[in-house]
Amino acid sequence: MQKSLCSWILLLIVLCLSSVTMTFGQKKFSPSSYIDEHKDVAQQLMRETGVPASVILAVAIHESAYGNSKIAKHLNNHFGIKGKNNSSVIRSAYKGYESALSSYRDFVALLQRKKATQPLFESRSSTDYQSWIAGIARSGYSVSGDWKSRVLSMVNRYDLDQYDLKVE
Repeated sequence: MQKSLCSWILLLIVLCLSSVTMTFGQKKFSPSSYIDEHKDVAQQLMRETGVPASVILAVAIHESAYGNSKIAKHLNNHFGIKGKNNSSVIRSAYKGYESALSSYRDFVALLQRKKATQPLFESRSSTDYQSWIAGIARSGYSVSGDWKSRVLSMVNRYDLDQYDLKVE
């Protein structure tokens, strides 16, 4: 009986420690590490579509808490896009992606598909991040009243407009 109880206690301790290790072992992004990891993708999408890299990064930073939100970690969803997912880890109304890159591409594709944001692609420069953010905000992308100012503050706080410069 004693041996069995000790075995159960030991097993419980091991499970608790492994759970703590897995939780703390997940990569936690800082603002600079998130930007460093995703700026190249944002710039590539800017070259392909005209959406300023600063806008892509600022929206991702805002919506995913620098990639640290549950939906960013478990669903690779960096933009708060709703949809289906197959996650067995979390229950969520947010769309699941196989990678962060897929999430980034879908965000830009969403802007291209939405009737309210399509004119931005024809009338706005990839260096005019303020107009892009205002246009996305007007399109109803977010229901939050301060979304536009929060995203603009991300661009300014982290000098994200430096990534809008043409890079070949």
